[in-house]
Amino acid sequence: MILFLAARPVTAPPVRPAPRRRRARFRPPARLRPLAPYRRIFAIPGTRAFTAANLLARLPMGMLSISAVLMIAGSRGSYALAGAVTATGLAATALAGPWTARLIDRYGQSRIAVPATALATLGSLSLLFCVHYGAPDWTLFASYAATATTPNTGGMSRARWAHLFRDDPAARHTANSFEQAADELCFLLGPLLATLLCTTLFPEAGTAVAAALLLTGVLLFAAQHRTEPPVAARATHASARSPLRLPGLPPLLSTFLCTGAIFGSLEVITLAYADTHGIRSAGGALLALQAAGSGAAGLLYGLLRPTAHPGRRFLVCTAAMAALMLLPLLAAATGSPAALAAALLLAGMATAPTMVTGMGLVQSRTPPGRLNEGMTLAVTALLGGIAAGSAGGGWAVDHLAGPGAAYGVPAAAAALALTVTLLTGRRPHRP
Repeated sequence: MILFLAARPVTAPPVRPAPRRRRARFRPPARLRPLAPYRRIFAIPGTRAFTAANLLARLPMGMLSISAVLMIAGSRGSYALAGAVTATGLAATALAGPWTARLIDRYGQSRIAVPATALATLGSLSLLFCVHYGAPDWTLFASYAATATTPNTGGMSRARWAHLFRDDPAARHTANSFEQAADELCFLLGPLLATLLCTTLFPEAGTAVAAALLLTGVLLFAAQHRTEPPVAARATHASARSPLRLPGLPPLLSTFLCTGAIFGSLEVITLAYADTHGIRSAGGALLALQAAGSGAAGLLYGLLRPTAHPGRRFLVCTAAMAALMLLPLLAAATGSPAALAAALLLAGMATAPTMVTGMGLVQSRTPPGRLNEGMTLAVTALLGGIAAGSAGGGWAVDHLAGPGAAYGVPAAAAALALTVTLLTGRRPHRP
């Protein structure tokens, strides 16, 4: 019996493989989850690279004009001449900008943006040397007018987002919100950097640094080929109508014109208010609060998932902007700079959502082959509004009962933007 048992093979019990452990999915910390929309858009390869380069190229947009004013006024002793030169450059940009954008749509960003930026950089350097060596006044106008070929760097960045997320409206909304916040940041830091360079180093330092940053940033941006939108066929360009002839775009441009008037008038009136109350050095800080409120609202707006129709959201945003622009007028009546600072911070929070939604509507109503041109037309309308608002704000400061009453100009511009939206927003527009 024992031999029989010994001869019988002993089989070990079957060994079952250990259960395969599921790999835990990485979940970001709770404090980072609200930023998921921004993390999602920057997860696309190449987006961080072109965004960083574009921010470098966009910073000079807030530096060039104030650097030119400080340089010319410091050398020639005339703010009138400095203002006339910068106004000439603004008018030249409004004329040349859409044509530069049309060439970018037709031949591509990298082929057109680089030579256009090189020409604009030469114009800035020409202005610098003409001021430094005492050239005649007419050379200043000619030199600064040459900077009008500067491409719309913000528009090119938005065009890349629109191409990458052409089938994802929520991601486009987040990207447009980020771009608007980036605009506010550049126009917040640009004047501060320009003033610091021109006052601590030498008057030409702001223009020199701005020109170098612009050229370097555009070269780095143009080198990012994998995110560049493809060029549409020439037949498409020939058959597509100009964005100005599209039924849905002119009303939007009118609203952008009114919004630009808000920006231009607020700048002049706030500086005059600070000067009147003996806090001239704090005028820039008051304007920075308005830009900070707008930038923060833009980032927060990008975290929201849009559900309503874009036209309806645009109407709500313009209505909020019209309501909040009454706050500086009411705060200025109290005579308290602290109350005005709080009012400007709150009023600024309405402009970024309006701009974000408006830019989204421009993208949806513009043919893909004319996208850069359409967004540049929106920027041109903003520039025209800024010029008109600056003039209107200056007139109101001189002819009304002090700068406090002049805050009625941005309030009126916001009300006009709401009126235009109400009158034209009910018309159906096909993308």
